[in-house]
Amino acid sequence: MGAVIRGVPTGQMPLEYSVATRSFPGERKSGDLYAVAPLPHGALIAVVDGLGHGYEAALAAEIAVMTLSAQPHLLVDHIVRRCHKALIKTRGVAMSIASLDWRDETMAWLAIGNVAGLLLHANNQGSLEREHILMRGGIVGHRLPSLRAASLGLHRGDLLIFATDGIGEGFEEAVRLDARPQEIADRILARYGKTTDDALVLVGRWNGPPVSQDATN
Repeated sequence: MGAVIRGVPTGQMPLEYSVATRSFPGERKSGDLYAVAPLPHGALIAVVDGLGHGYEAALAAEIAVMTLSAQPHLLVDHIVRRCHKALIKTRGVAMSIASLDWRDETMAWLAIGNVAGLLLHANNQGSLEREHILMRGGIVGHRLPSLRAASLGLHRGDLLIFATDGIGEGFEEAVRLDARPQEIADRILARYGKTTDDALVLVGRWNGPPVSQDATN
């Protein structure tokens, strides 16, 4: 599958998530990987895309995932800098990363390169609102721009989607807010996945604080 997970079962986190992925035709490994790591008050989510495809792309992505999974509690910009140092001798990666915190229901996220990030939620009128991650130019491991994470509020039922550039533009048109994350991810990959590159899409639904925490607050 070409995907790597670091984390715990979704039932123990405030985020229900699913992934759909496929490798470039003929390649045994994918350079598009993901990580989901538990935090004391939430979770760290990341999708990385090794430059190109094949073994070298997969190696860079694997190093990035191992590095960011080692200390997921750090601020997201610090995590990206650690990945940058670890990837100096590789092709490098594009990366989108988010740290979600159920204490105040906020998310800090940032992107280097072209891994798209999207937060979807319904407003009071029932219309779908979208927040797009700012994809800063650069390569983690080669050319790192100035890093500044953006902070967003989270609401129960919000959808967080990360997609590599193996997923075509406009993929959000395939999203139904009431569908399960796996159904959404599979539909996006089927409709917008390219056959000229590795492809990966991660879809997560924010469920808020664990029930035990709701009861004590």
